[in-house]
Formats: sequence, structure tokens, C-alpha cells
Amino acid sequence: MIISFDIGGSAIKGGIARSETDIVPLGRRATPKEDFAAFVETLRDIIAETGEQPSRIALSIAGVVDPDTQRLTCANIPCIHGRTLAADLGAELALPVLVANDADCFAMAEAGLGAGRGHRIVFGAILGTGVGGGLVADGRLVNEAGGFAGEWGHGPIIASMAGNPPVAIPAYACGCGQKGCVDTVGGARGLERLHKTLHDHDLASEEIIDQWRRGEEKATRTVDVYIDLVASPLALTINITGATIVPVGGGLSNVAPLLAELDHAVRARILRKFDRPLVVPSECRIEPGLIGAALLGLKAEAITS
Repeated sequence: MIISFDIGGSAIKGGIARSETDIVPLGRRATPKEDFAAFVETLRDIIAETGEQPSRIALSIAGVVDPDTQRLTCANIPCIHGRTLAADLGAELALPVLVANDADCFAMAEAGLGAGRGHRIVFGAILGTGVGGGLVADGRLVNEAGGFAGEWGHGPIIASMAGNPPVAIPAYACGCGQKGCVDTVGGARGLERLHKTLHDHDLASEEIIDQWRRGEEKATRTVDVYIDLVASPLALTINITGATIVPVGGGLSNVAPLLAELDHAVRARILRKFDRPLVVPSECRIEPGLIGAALLGLKAEAITS
């Protein structure tokens, strides 16, 4: 038995995993952000509540492990930022610990138990507040040792003109320190940023989508530009990875017509032609971080046992 954790900025969720088909969610606790001792104690309490001793724990976290130093970058939880988290938690809990990025865990969950079942290469895309991604090949996460593979949301690559007719697109500053990243336009905040640029009007992403679905002219223009900007880098990602399915998670994945438009635009821009949907809604709708971390932990346990 292993225990997986989905570590978010506001909550820690746990789950018990005995096999790929036996993963049971536990409760949630508030995330201690500033106190590492309290962070460890929260994990220890959740483990104790199961009444069993796990063979290892696996964490899904909104951060990136440096594959060379094993140090974690996790800006929204300061008490674990910069730590060799797997080693530090392992010493505190006397257990083997695996730490993985949340988008990678999402991709792993979709490859194993979601929309990616039966596909050799699965690219999991996140269209939430921002943009993320993870890559799984032959059932294995490319980032098993940590790293940035799958991060299609970053890099100065968005088009300077987009839409029909074309309109100039600024190279928006990104939180990663660069300008012109897909992350600046591809998530919910990016959709809002585009609408503000095009129409000089602040509108929440939910309202933009609602108006687009009703055929409102300005929202339709915004979504047209959005699809044009996001489809090209996603198509390039598919060409490079050879992915044959792209499950999408995050808030915007819940808008089926938007994903259908994106799928149509992406399939028109890739080298391999598909007569079926390629960019699809994710199927692990509940706690994919828990599921992905559990699958990674189970695989690691099978290798060492």
C-alpha cells in the first residue's frame, strides 16, 4: 500500500493506493505554507489516520524538481521551496518519497486511467488559470527524474499577429521572466487579457465564454484570436512528441465547444492527419493529481520490490 498526496497552495489531499484499480481518496487538510515542521506533521497525521504503514508516499505538487540537484521550485508554498523535498520528507517520515509535478501527474493519470488509455504517447495539456503539460511515453513519465519536459506554456513563441482578419498581439510579460509565452494567452487569465487588448474591456473568462456561446460579436472575435494563438504551439508540440491523444484538464477544458474548436484548428496544422478528435476533455475528472502520483508510486514500488 502506498499513500499519494495532491499538494496544493490551499489544501493537501491524500489517497490510499493498493493497485492501479484500487485508489481511494482520503480527506483534505489546509496546507501549512510557512512552517515545514507543520507541513510534515500534516502528512504524518494523514498517514496515521489510515491505520496502516505505507511502503512509500508519492506527491503531486505545483512545482518542478531540478533533475540535477533534486531541489524543488514551488513558489506558492515557501516552506518547501528550494528544499530537496523527497530526501527531507524521507528522513522525517522514514519512508521512500517520490515527488512529481502536478501537470505530469495529470498526464500520468490520463495515460493510465483516462482518455489516453491505449495510446503509446500521451500529451496531457492544462488550460486552467495558466497553461501546463506533461508527457507520457509507453506508460512512463518522461520527467521521472524531474525537469521541464511538457512545459509547452513557456518560451517566447506566441504569434505577433493572430485572428481573421489578423490583429497585432503584444508580447505579454510572463511570470517565468520571459515575454510572449503561451501561458500569457492560453489560460483563463490569458483569455481575459486578450479580450482587454482587443476591446479595451475587462470581462471574466466565464462571461467571455458565455457571450461567445451566444454569438456575441466581441467575444467571438476574442475566441477566434485565442484559438489561433494556442493551436499553433500545441500543433508543434504534437509534431515533436508524436502524441496521438491530448487530454486537456483545467477550467477551460470544461467548455466542450471551445475544445472542439481547438481540436479542429490543431488537426488542421499538424503533419499527421487524424479523422478523430485529438484534443479531448480529460476523463479523470476527480483528483487526477492523486491518481497520477499513485500510479507513479506504484510503478516505483514494483521496480524496487
